[in-house]
Amino acid sequence: MVMKYTTVCLVALALVGTFCDAQWDHYKPATRYQKPAPAPQEPSKQMPQNVPQQTKQTFETPLTWTYPADPKPEPKPEVPFELRQPVPVATVAVECREKIAHVEVKKDMFGIGQFINPADLMLGNCGVTAEDSAAQVLIFEAELHDCLSTLQSTDDALIYTFTVNYNPQPVGGAPVVRTSKAAVIVECHYPRKHNVSSLPLDPLWIPFSAVKVAEEFLYFTLKLMTDDWQYERPSYQYFLGDLIHFEAVVKQFFHVPLRVYVESCVATLAPDASSSPRYSFIESGCLLDARLTGSDSKFQLRSAENKLQFQMEAFRFQGADSGLLYITCHLKATSAAYAIDSDHRACSYINGWREASGADAACGSCESAGASSGVAAGVGAGAGAAWGTSPARKIREAKGEIFEWEGEVTLGPIPIGERVIA
Repeated sequence: MVMKYTTVCLVALALVGTFCDAQWDHYKPATRYQKPAPAPQEPSKQMPQNVPQQTKQTFETPLTWTYPADPKPEPKPEVPFELRQPVPVATVAVECREKIAHVEVKKDMFGIGQFINPADLMLGNCGVTAEDSAAQVLIFEAELHDCLSTLQSTDDALIYTFTVNYNPQPVGGAPVVRTSKAAVIVECHYPRKHNVSSLPLDPLWIPFSAVKVAEEFLYFTLKLMTDDWQYERPSYQYFLGDLIHFEAVVKQFFHVPLRVYVESCVATLAPDASSSPRYSFIESGCLLDARLTGSDSKFQLRSAENKLQFQMEAFRFQGADSGLLYITCHLKATSAAYAIDSDHRACSYINGWREASGADAACGSCESAGASSGVAAGVGAGAGAAWGTSPARKIREAKGEIFEWEGEVTLGPIPIGERVIA
């Protein structure tokens, strides 16, 4: 019996053990944590034996080039200059005779070496009576009560007053005059024993300021120069009969050698080059003033390719009281290697057309340019009529194989004063 229970117990223990193992297998994790395997190492890179190693380039001397700086203006030298004030000239005289006044006026009335036109001179409303060609004197003879004379009575004398009126008219049809209007009073005093005469005239003028314009690395300038062309003129007061000296320059800091030309110039009373009245005295490189008015205006012989000098006789516009002038010039520059031709020239009329560099053949069309210009009507022609409103500009254009640089420069106001007659 004991053996029977023992056997039953062993069988029960075996069954319980089997049941526990089955429960453990059911709850254990499906996979177990495993330590990750180390990543495989890449094989070391090796440079091919036939490829050269790259190295930093070095120079024996350091590089010194830098971008060009904007050029600084040149310092102005001290100019030994003194403005010559015009001296009153005694060119009018009167001889008071018994019944007439005998008035003599020198043809060089302003003392500047330029003769006046006798038709522009009147004694009151009377014209010139006679002319002494040897002495270059114009003569008036008027009755004491004629030629718009006035009579004034004092306790000591009878005074007859005459007025010599000079009213210059334009020469050659151009709207400019180089002498000013003048009214000179002459008096005949008739006291009991002797007579005297007197004649005062006082002019007025105003100061000046100059403007120059430049752009980028190519500079066009227009300056007023002293009479010897050595310095820029520090004073800009002029009087009728003076010669105004201009110098046009192109500064070629980083360019090939250039030759400058004055393509056209116009004189006006206002800074606007298209205003009226206007006098176009240079057109297509031809200085027309001497041809139109017989003046001494001309280009000087070139002293340098990038510089061009010219002189102009001072003038005033007829009927204008201000006496101020603005000069606007259109400048052009080309390579100095290019030949001078009809499109690139500086021609003056000196007993025929002459070019500043000696290439006179390039001036062949100047005569027709002067004849067809609108100067006589006071309106410029050619390039002057199409100028823009910009005070200055620089353009570069190609005409065939020729490269040109152009600029526009305005100078002024320039006061032109009157000369004194005593």
